[in-house]
Amino acid sequence: MSLRVLISECLLGAPVRYDGGAKPSLAVKRLADCLRRRGGEGAVVPVCPEVLGGPACPRPPAERRGSRVVTAEGVDVTRAYADGARRSLDIARACGASLAILKSKSPSCGFDRIYDGTFSGQLRAGSGVTAALFEQEGHIVVADEKLVEYCEPSMEHPIALVLGSGLAPLADEVRVVRRIKYEDIDGFPTEAIPVEGHRYEVIIGTLEGVPVVVYPGRVHLYQGYSPLQVTSLVRHAHRLGCRDIILTCASGAVSAVASGAVSAVASGMVGLITDHINLTGQNPLATPQGVAAAEADTPFIPMAGAYSGYLAEFARAAARDAGLHLAEGVYAGLLGPTYETAAEVRMLNTLGADYVGCSTVCEAIMAKALDMEVLGVTLVTNKAGMIDNSHEDALKAAEKAAAATQSVLKGTISYLGGH
Repeated sequence: MSLRVLISECLLGAPVRYDGGAKPSLAVKRLADCLRRRGGEGAVVPVCPEVLGGPACPRPPAERRGSRVVTAEGVDVTRAYADGARRSLDIARACGASLAILKSKSPSCGFDRIYDGTFSGQLRAGSGVTAALFEQEGHIVVADEKLVEYCEPSMEHPIALVLGSGLAPLADEVRVVRRIKYEDIDGFPTEAIPVEGHRYEVIIGTLEGVPVVVYPGRVHLYQGYSPLQVTSLVRHAHRLGCRDIILTCASGAVSAVASGAVSAVASGMVGLITDHINLTGQNPLATPQGVAAAEADTPFIPMAGAYSGYLAEFARAAARDAGLHLAEGVYAGLLGPTYETAAEVRMLNTLGADYVGCSTVCEAIMAKALDMEVLGVTLVTNKAGMIDNSHEDALKAAEKAAAATQSVLKGTISYLGGH
């Protein structure tokens, strides 16, 4: 089934807001047009939870005050908002929606930050009634128009793409506008010699008609470089205006070996990284220099939700479009460069890891600190803990599965670009 997305009607131009008006978002409308082209009219499901709850349009403005929703005159309208939320959830379930794009700040649809109940225009942390219900449902990713607008790629804000082992050839498909040598990147180790399967030249241009900045190689902690050097590409992408970054890597499958049973993650698969465990013993924010490089005021960056659920929905859709099974799981980042022992794989399985590799985690930390939206995609090249694992075999496996991985990446980029 193609991607199904619930969208607040006011964002699409429908006059359903409390004042009888609309609040259209051009970025949301462009995304909706893209979804309809790919999946038909049923791909976009417009809803207005407030109207579904019964209040007339126009209606008195209301805000959420604790667990209640009240109007400026103090009238309690909580029940109507709860009814609208339940009906919206019923619609989402019926159509199989996995993503909801809701109006920001609203007492019904607001996500993450909403009006604080004083009718003064001030905001507080929290979600509207419908957004909170969708979050409780668990399998519906909630976003708002601000996130859609933030993530929409443009010439000023291209998508950054860091390519791991075996994926560098994707850079050859970019319609090139400019090239930058890695040695010209501030903080990148100029003496670095590329690991096999990597190359050191930034490619700036378009891929699938979408503005991109592609890094077809990286340096690793196991080469003796510092976390700041390892994350220099992320900082460079941020300076170029990138807000979305796709981190790719090769990895070993953990659970298939540890359990001795058939696993959802196996060699040759393309995997979505939904979270990570940093076992490298390193963190790019662990020094004052690292915090400064991240343009952060503090090293205490919350890493919950480090991998964007919003971007992940488009990766899932791209995989379905390509007829591919997309594995999903947790990536364990180790220092390397040695492959894991059988005992280490059992440990990783106990910790809840699905993939294991020697990159990505420091980059994801830096990207999160820079307020970038992160998508992690891994190409599973081997079973972790096997006695005959080798880098040469991993590269061969990466080459065999590269086409599938590239189709997911290109499809994701195309969705984000509205193509």
